Amino acid sequence: PFPIAMGDEEYEDGVDFKPDEFFDMLLSAPQIPTHAQLNPFVFSQCFQEAFQEGCRCLIYTAINSKGSATYQNAVQAREEFYEDYPEAKETFHIHILDSHTYTMGYGWAVVQGARMARDGANEEEILTYLRVIFAPLDLRFAKKSGRVSAAAAFMGDALGLKPIMTFENGDSKVLSKVRGEKNVVPALLELCRKTRKPGTPYLVIEGNNREQAARLEEEAAKSLGAPADMTYSIGGVIAINAGPNLIGLVYREE
Repeated sequence: PFPIAMGDEEYEDGVDFKPDEFFDMLLSAPQIPTHAQLNPFVFSQCFQEAFQEGCRCLIYTAINSKGSATYQNAVQAREEFYEDYPEAKETFHIHILDSHTYTMGYGWAVVQGARMARDGANEEEILTYLRVIFAPLDLRFAKKSGRVSAAAAFMGDALGLKPIMTFENGDSKVLSKVRGEKNVVPALLELCRKTRKPGTPYLVIEGNNREQAARLEEEAAKSLGAPADMTYSIGGVIAINAGPNLIGLVYREE
């Protein structure tokens, strides 16, 4: 879990609070909370524990390396681990993947990979990626944090414009823009229909805008021919950088 500092208090994302609890804390905080990367020591402990338990293969999928040094810290920890345990190089494979994205954009791939591992798939079969598109409905946090650079540069507030965004090779990118919140859901679904592999499952991502998320769930079930595999609430770190008021879709591209 990523550590989050709010004033003098420190929390673990996803452990010390539920998403909706954090959204309220975030919106009432006098200053934007801060979060830290995961350091090499955290990974060293995980690698040692897995090795000592007899694990043969470990796959770690990291948050976007262009938004956090966590990926580089995991790589450093792997190098140091093999220096300390040279006998493990042939019997314990550590794969570290840069997701180039955030939240369930790679979390869903991790869940699928865990299911494949449970069912006996080999390590090469598990290394896969997905697509995420989203719309931040309030750009205040993205602009202040600077982590979602395309949103920070987007000048549409005065005109009521909302960006439809994705991540490509780790960089945020505005795919299109729509006028007014009511047009966000149709725009997300139009893009999804054009690029989604037919018949594959998809996820809905939400923050604190339950009304828009419910509308996306309903319209997606009609438009895409099936209900979402699940609806996922973004965590604290994502809410700090993109704002809690967003909706999105995660799906496999054609």
